[in-house]
Amino acid sequence: TQFNSASLNRHLSRAYGNNIAGYKNEGFVEVLAAQQSPENPNWFQGTADAVRQYMWLFEEHNVMEFLILAGDHLYRMDYQKFIQAHRETDADIAVAALPMDEQRATAFGLMKIDDEGRIVEFAEKPKGEKLRSIMVDTTILGLDPERAMELPYIASMGIYVFSKDVMLRLLGENFPAANDFGSEVIPGATEIGLRVQAYLYDGYWEDIGTIEAFYNANLGITKKPVPDFSFYDRSAPIYTQPRYLPPSKVLDADVTDSVIGEGCVIKHCTINHSVVGLRSCISEGAVIEDSLL
Repeated sequence: TQFNSASLNRHLSRAYGNNIAGYKNEGFVEVLAAQQSPENPNWFQGTADAVRQYMWLFEEHNVMEFLILAGDHLYRMDYQKFIQAHRETDADIAVAALPMDEQRATAFGLMKIDDEGRIVEFAEKPKGEKLRSIMVDTTILGLDPERAMELPYIASMGIYVFSKDVMLRLLGENFPAANDFGSEVIPGATEIGLRVQAYLYDGYWEDIGTIEAFYNANLGITKKPVPDFSFYDRSAPIYTQPRYLPPSKVLDADVTDSVIGEGCVIKHCTINHSVVGLRSCISEGAVIEDSLL
C-alpha cells in the first residue's frame, strides 16, 4: 500500500465499502498504510516485513489462522478448502502450489515434497540437473496419473495459510530480520523443522505483475470457444466497483472475438480480438485489432 496509495484507497472504499459485510456483518476491508514510528523508522521492506509491522494489530483478533494473499494475481480459489486442508494435515504453514510442465517451471520458485505432501526443499528458477532433481509425483496432492505425468513440478503461488502462533513466532523470534515470505520465511520455516504442507490448486492462475502479463491476461478472456478465465461463474462471482453506466451502444460496427466494457459508443468501425474498456468512444473508420484499450 505504499505505492499509489491514494488511488488504491479510493478504489477499495468505493468497491468494497458497504457490500462486503454479509457474513454476520463481520467482513470488512481495511487499508493499513506503510508508516514510520520511533521503533521502526523504515517503510515496508517486503511482504513479511509489512505483516510484522502490523502484528500488534493482528494479535488483537481472536483467530486461528492468517491467510496471506498476493495483490496482483488473477484466479478463483475456494479458501475454505485451503484452510480445511491446512487443519486436516496439522500443518504449521500451508503453501498453495500450482502444477506445471518443464517449459514453464524454470520461471518459478519450485518445491519438492515427501510422500505426505510436506515440503522438504525449495529451488528458485532452477535449470538443467537442478530442475530434474526437484521433480515430484503430483498424484500425492490429488492429480490424476495422466496429468501428473504432464505436470511433474509444483510452483509456489505466493499464497499461504499460517497458524497464528507460528506466524507470531517466525516473524518475532525466529526470523526478526526477514523481509520476504517466499524467499526467506517459508524456506526458513522448513529448515527449522516446521510442518510446511503443499496444497494443490489445479486451475487458472496468472501473475499479472508486468504490463505484458496484464495485456495477455486481458486478451485471454476473448479466446473462443472457451476463454482462459471466465467472469461468468454464478457460484463464485468476482465483484468490482459499481459505476452504474448505461449499456454500450453499437452502431453498424463489425465486432468479433472481443469484450466491450459498459458505457461505450461504437460507430461504423472494425474491432477484432480486443478488450475495450469502459466509456470508450470509437468513431467511423477505426480499426482495432489485438488491443487492450
